[in-house]
Amino acid sequence: MIVVSNTSPLTNLAAIGHLDLLRQIYRPIVIPEAVFHELTTEGGLHPGAIVRQLDWVTCRRVSNAALVTALEVELDRGEAEAIALSQELAADLLLIDEHLGRVVAARLGIKIIGLLGVLMEAKHQGLIPEIKALVDALMNHGFRIGNDLYVRVLEAAGEQKL
Repeated sequence: MIVVSNTSPLTNLAAIGHLDLLRQIYRPIVIPEAVFHELTTEGGLHPGAIVRQLDWVTCRRVSNAALVTALEVELDRGEAEAIALSQELAADLLLIDEHLGRVVAARLGIKIIGLLGVLMEAKHQGLIPEIKALVDALMNHGFRIGNDLYVRVLEAAGEQKL
């Protein structure tokens, strides 16, 4: 299985100490150079800088620069490269949270999953006992989620009454 990731799923899971969920579910993960750069700048203080030490995260250069440039009309560099790399590698899945990036990826026929979907899969596989504590921790680290979506996710996970 080929899985490409944008920055936010890696950053957010690293921030709450659960980055290993990606290894357990999707190993290996491929990231484009722009995502690697986003994760490793800030003098190594960024929670996602740990990717340098992970043998299950590999960095690849995107070869279709024209596609990246076209996608940058709507998206930032990391999202554009993640989508382009997903296409180049015929990835089975793209991990991405940003709404516009998800819309563009879906428009291009790329199968996507966001961080909440990753947590649902982790619970389904028995890797975590509940989603609520992790979603709350993510929110405490700046992850934005509307109340309606929060309730729907907990309901879907069987952690809140309908």
